[in-house]
Amino acid sequence: MQRSDELFDAIALPPHAARALSVLGEAGYEAWCVGGFVRDALLGRPCADVDIATDAPWRDVQRAFEAAGWRTHETGTAHGTLTVVDEGEALEITTYRADGAYTDARHPEAVSFVRTIEEDLARRDFTVNALAYHPARGILDPYGGRADLEARAIRAVGDPAKRFSEDALRILRACRFASQLGFGIDADTYAGMMANKNQLLRISAERVTHELECLLLGEHVREALMGTVDVLAAVLPELVACKGFEQRTPYHIYDVLEHTARVVQGTPPYPLVRWAALFHDTGKPAAFFQDPEGTGHFYGHAKISVRLAQCAMGRLALSPAFVGRVLTLVRYHDDVVEPTSKSVKRALARLGGDVELFRALCDLKRGDALAQAPQCAGRVALADELDAVLDGVLEADEAFTLKKLGIDGRDAMAAGIPQGPDVGAALAAALDAVIDERVPNERGALLAFLDAWRAGRAADCAENV
Repeated sequence: MQRSDELFDAIALPPHAARALSVLGEAGYEAWCVGGFVRDALLGRPCADVDIATDAPWRDVQRAFEAAGWRTHETGTAHGTLTVVDEGEALEITTYRADGAYTDARHPEAVSFVRTIEEDLARRDFTVNALAYHPARGILDPYGGRADLEARAIRAVGDPAKRFSEDALRILRACRFASQLGFGIDADTYAGMMANKNQLLRISAERVTHELECLLLGEHVREALMGTVDVLAAVLPELVACKGFEQRTPYHIYDVLEHTARVVQGTPPYPLVRWAALFHDTGKPAAFFQDPEGTGHFYGHAKISVRLAQCAMGRLALSPAFVGRVLTLVRYHDDVVEPTSKSVKRALARLGGDVELFRALCDLKRGDALAQAPQCAGRVALADELDAVLDGVLEADEAFTLKKLGIDGRDAMAAGIPQGPDVGAALAAALDAVIDERVPNERGALLAFLDAWRAGRAADCAENV
């Protein structure tokens, strides 16, 4: 990173943000770009959203922008916020304000408007977010945000305990910033997070889920999970048993928590696989036992992990369909799938024919292998082979679901199989035969198979009479 004094003279503003500052300046008002845009610009990170703070009351802001030909929307005027739009680009303009008392651990009961940008920045959560910028005036940094950017530290503005008791969501925001930015959390700030983590139970599931997902998708998620697990335990208590739980197996060199954190880090950053990685081994502490030689075993841990994941995600604002797919990955993450067409098609059938889910399973297996003992690294190549075999199966348009079978229920009934459960059983048996390559996926061969299946079923029934 460049030194701060080399950075602070020239931040490239998006054209619509520069025009907005000009509109306010020409109307006689003070205005600054504030918050995350300034932070990310100094770090060289992309950031599309620009927020502007001004000393102008929102009605004056509205008059100034409408006179300049901009459209305006009264999106948050009770808190001094007006949205302005120019050439399809929207900006939020907010009057300098201070927050009143917090009674729900999230929102101030009221806000009061203040005269200076310094007073406005004082209400912000972290010093790296309490920065303001104007092209003519440079950086305003009343709380040491520049130094904390260079030190790669997350530090609360003012008294940490007060900051987090006001708005408990800031606790998860700190964890999320640690994951996204790779910053450490200041010791006093972390102590304030720990002292107030019980307040997270008052935060809506939607807000908690958003912050957790952003954390999971962060570039530095391993360090963040390891460094903030005691705080995250308030919303993900399933992680507590994983911390420090030694696996005592030649296949693992990390405890369950660090293994988990490394698996999450080792998977591509998309929600499905990272949520599955987070939960895939949570059942290990409950399943653990040692054999007479002292080696650890975890038989059945995937089923326990599914139960724990189901409980955890039930508390969060994740869609039932998404949760179902995550649970499927957790259930099958340890299944052995050989790099053969038959084995891959069998796995696809277990996954309901969901090709994307199979790809995610391969991603999870790769991440899992990278987080085990060094001698397990070869399993990454196995996951790569599975992906390649899947490519071949798809290219050949091979059958692995009933939809791809060369016959359907009408054919089964025309072959003399009575309507009802027997039709489904017959088609499932036919699909098994096709997957095992005992019968080609051709109509004539499949009808012959159904005749034999029906005859066999009739013979079984006769024996049981």
